[in-house]
Amino acid sequence: MAHRITEECTYCAACEPECPVNAISAGDEIYIVDESVCTDCEGYYDEPACVAVCPVDCIIKV
Repeated sequence: MAHRITEECTYCAACEPECPVNAISAGDEIYIVDESVCTDCEGYYDEPACVAVCPVDCIIKV
């Protein structure tokens, strides 16, 4: 499974530095998760780090 950032993203950049596998990057208007790279932080954290720091809860599991 992976995560996806929805259109509610405010482009705050809180999530990008938290990703241990560098799966998050800046898109044109929102941040984007490379779903082929995202590991849900398995082996790194108990919960997805990006979800934990997102101030608007716009990161969903797909």
